Amino acid sequence: MVAIKITGDALWARMERAVDRVEDRLRRAVAALEEAGVPYAVVGGLAVRVWVAQVDEAAARTTRDVDVLIRRNDLDTIKQAMQRVGFIYREVAGICLFLDGPEAKPRDAVHLVFSEEMVREDDPEPNPSVERYTMVGDLRTIDLETLVRMKLNAYRLKDRVHVLDMLEVGLIDATWVGRLPAVFAQRLQSLIDNPDG
Repeated sequence: MVAIKITGDALWARMERAVDRVEDRLRRAVAALEEAGVPYAVVGGLAVRVWVAQVDEAAARTTRDVDVLIRRNDLDTIKQAMQRVGFIYREVAGICLFLDGPEAKPRDAVHLVFSEEMVREDDPEPNPSVERYTMVGDLRTIDLETLVRMKLNAYRLKDRVHVLDMLEVGLIDATWVGRLPAVFAQRLQSLIDNPDG
């Protein structure tokens, strides 16, 4: 059993600070990318959160990192822009990321996802083009169908949970099965049929 040493107001303050840090990281990263004039789109858990919050704020999950889709040939420009606002470039276990300061851990980072590249050799398709972005409010993310395909492509536990979140709030439904490639249709149908795993 783990002894809990933080109680009361200190606990609530820590939880609030954790969410605030991710949002601050997102804002700083987006501002740096905008200033650099490079194409990008927010993807991953934050993109899901943005889309889900449009329907039901209470269903929007927090996430611990920021994932950004970029073109690999913009990496040098992005490194300079991100370093100007305090991020430190690293490659950790084959993942390119920007740590949020010298004491940060990889979870306190902006993770880079490369446009039109395969993540794993056995993935059904490569990442989408960064040009497939859309604006949701003032945030540049990817359109809903592209986000769903990315999540069904990766299909890790957290990706499946994100798809289930989108199903739960009605962003997607069973009609989507017929509009997806076979492998994604099968994965989506599996989640619809067995949402509890």
